[in-house]
Amino acid sequence: LAALSLTLGIRVWLALRHIGYIQARRDRVPEEFAAQIALDAHRKAADYSIAKTRLGIVHALLETAMLLAFTLGGGLETLNRLTTALLASSLWQGSALILATFVIIAIVELPLGIYRTFVIDERFGFNKTTPALFLADLAKQAALGAALGIPLLLGVLWLMARMGENWWLYVWLAWMGFNLLMLAIYPTFIAPIFNKFAPLEDQTLKTRVEKLLDQCKFQAQGLFVMDGSRRTSHGNAYFTGFGKARRIVFFDTLLARLDHDEIVAVLAHELGHFKHRHIVKRIVLIFAMSLAGLWLLGWLMGQNWFFSGLGVATPGTAMALLLFLLVSPVFTFLLQPLMSFYSRKHEFEADRYATRHARADDLVRALVKLYNDNAATLTPDPLHSAFYDSHPPAAIR
Repeated sequence: LAALSLTLGIRVWLALRHIGYIQARRDRVPEEFAAQIALDAHRKAADYSIAKTRLGIVHALLETAMLLAFTLGGGLETLNRLTTALLASSLWQGSALILATFVIIAIVELPLGIYRTFVIDERFGFNKTTPALFLADLAKQAALGAALGIPLLLGVLWLMARMGENWWLYVWLAWMGFNLLMLAIYPTFIAPIFNKFAPLEDQTLKTRVEKLLDQCKFQAQGLFVMDGSRRTSHGNAYFTGFGKARRIVFFDTLLARLDHDEIVAVLAHELGHFKHRHIVKRIVLIFAMSLAGLWLLGWLMGQNWFFSGLGVATPGTAMALLLFLLVSPVFTFLLQPLMSFYSRKHEFEADRYATRHARADDLVRALVKLYNDNAATLTPDPLHSAFYDSHPPAAIR
């Protein structure tokens, strides 16, 4: 309760600071951007950021209420009794318990996603998603989650039950293998379920991009344009996959807004992440943290207070895993600033790399356009930004 109160208090306090800081600077464009950003655009970005932050406060309160309801409120105990009565196999009962819990969470949080898409993004001109497309995406996500998640969950619970005291090591190896498999198949099999990808047809731009790739010694399977405009007017570019499966993807909205010089500069930044092995470093960090977490869970499973202190009277393998998944974010919340700092360090490194392979002025113009088009505030609260932001604030960057 102390950790939960501290986490919620910090989240709400930071959000209110952020809102107040932006509101106080809403009517004046920072001097560094006065020549490029109109006052109306600056106000729009401020209002958009404030609206999203207010929704974030509601989300924080809802998450806390659900966590209390599931644990001290007896929700997990009730679900455990229901699934035990319906299923004789402990493996399937445990899987049903975990799946039911996260389905309930998804249903409760669904109105917030609908509000974000069809109210906030709609109000600020970003939403291109129709109700039919929104529902289709939900159905696809649910089907994909079931197809991939249920076998994984069954495998994890089986390993936890059969591999003795060192089960956490076997689960970690299985978890690593699953994630690496997802990274390998995502570009070819999963991403096309939600978006259409077409080869880049602009030959002039393609020639320039291929020259940059050759200069950076980056081999890609292909250059693709994604129909991001079906859902949003936000723009982006990224590369995905490993080895021969690597591909570079541009949002169609990005190509429509930036000129060739700016696109090359943005891509040079993304290639900087590859050159500095940022993705590999983050994967290694996540795997190391997951190993530590699974070892900790292995110890907690043997402690009765872990269950009784969280309102659970019937300890079990699946219950322990579920409790850990629900509660651990509360106790790791204060690590967020460290993760954000690590991410911003990578962004600065990628920017520096980009300026060695493209013109710095082109990257600056591209970033300013993206901040403007995506209505990203130029005046975030410094403390809020240091705590959460994976990218440096515009003025510092």
